[in-house]
Amino acid sequence: MSNASRPQLVVMKFGGTSVEDAAAIRRTAAVVRGRREKGLEVVVVVSAMAKVTDTLLAAAAAAGHGDKSGALALSARLRSRHLETAGELVKQPQLNVLLNHIQHDFDHLDDLLRGIAAVGELTPRTTDNVVSYGERLSSQIVAAAFDAAGIKGIHLDARQCIVTDDGYGKAIPNEALIEARLKEHALPLIEQGLTPVMGGFIGATEKGITTTLGRGGSDFSAALVGGGLHGGAIEIWTDVNGIMTTDPRICPDALRVKTISFEEAAELAYFGAKVLHPATILPAVQQNIPVFVLNSRNAANEGTRISAVAPPCRSPFKCIAVKKKLTIVDIVASRMLMTHGYLKAVFDVFDKHKVVIDMVSTSEVSISVTVDTSDKLPQIAEDLSKIADVKYESNKALVCLVGEDIRGHAGIAGKVFTAIGHVNVRMISQGASEINMSFMIEEDDASEAIRSLHSTFFADPDPNIFDLDARANTTGAPPVNEPARITVQ
Repeated sequence: MSNASRPQLVVMKFGGTSVEDAAAIRRTAAVVRGRREKGLEVVVVVSAMAKVTDTLLAAAAAAGHGDKSGALALSARLRSRHLETAGELVKQPQLNVLLNHIQHDFDHLDDLLRGIAAVGELTPRTTDNVVSYGERLSSQIVAAAFDAAGIKGIHLDARQCIVTDDGYGKAIPNEALIEARLKEHALPLIEQGLTPVMGGFIGATEKGITTTLGRGGSDFSAALVGGGLHGGAIEIWTDVNGIMTTDPRICPDALRVKTISFEEAAELAYFGAKVLHPATILPAVQQNIPVFVLNSRNAANEGTRISAVAPPCRSPFKCIAVKKKLTIVDIVASRMLMTHGYLKAVFDVFDKHKVVIDMVSTSEVSISVTVDTSDKLPQIAEDLSKIADVKYESNKALVCLVGEDIRGHAGIAGKVFTAIGHVNVRMISQGASEINMSFMIEEDDASEAIRSLHSTFFADPDPNIFDLDARANTTGAPPVNEPARITVQ
């Protein structure tokens, strides 16, 4: 495939709630039909049906503990759900073909679970194999449903195209090989006028061993496909109207953000706004492909556009995100702090335990870092105690305000901390980024702090950036900052 873009190609990713049952899949088919009727080439990437991934993980865990009957019971429930959904969407004689595929996959899954139970050990490689069945099954059902609905759906096993290393659980994709495989397997289908349907989240090594891209990886899959095919747009279809200024459950007057930059979206994704997987942004940025966050239950809504450069905004901030269940680790070694290699020794401990640090603050005698609360903290503290005194405090929340050119707004820090003057702030970070101001507070104070900040900074929102007519989604769907997991994700 040449490096020329295919402006008429759109990659559409649908999350678990968009394919959770027959009714949701019919809505998804209608959305895809709308794109096809506009003359667009379409590739569809789907997550597992809602809650399937979590059930598969539970089955794998049960088998790993030797509970064969428990694992098989969970599999049987999933088998019935998938067979029933297929039966509602596809007619004979195509239905028999689809049902045979589903039965065949579940037979293999059951054999795998029996093997895990017999050995009594669950490895990351085996976990990836088990959990991959969610997307493998949903993509087959959705493809058959599309075909039955007259939009020429055809299943394409993502493992043929998404080539990764063997980092099971969070495999790293090989983008050059992915582009070559897409040219070989996907492009001919597209050029025949078909609608390829691929499972997100899953891939395979060059040797064909199944891998996964990590939780939320279906978005990443869509971006990899969009980048590899040099598409004109990547659409992330979920059950909310786009990225919101904050969690509507906390602030009912939260606004939809019409447009946002790649950098801002990446910051939000990392700091709690889980509507996007952080890595989703990267392949799109590299190819300068716009990403849209859209609502499959409200397809007429224009959603949020994410592009390389967002238009100017008179408001200093676009969004307020919160990341909870964090721990502050204080490391004190007054005679060691300025010693050559000391900081490296500290960070090597976190690297050893594969724990990611969110924020760092230093003084003359101490280092404070924030991390996701983890059962590894006692081991980390033990290792750190060899070089320093250590203590840690849990139940903290990281509040992150994101916007372009925060440094360019004089007095912005004073305005932020005046708005939350009644809240005790433990750590502050701004200097490392022009688009992110973050601080740590108690979890119990997070909702009140966000409401105060939102009322201060979104009292007079820019109508070019924010949708002033449509306030927070009141349908009961999960908000953008805490979307339905692909339950996961």
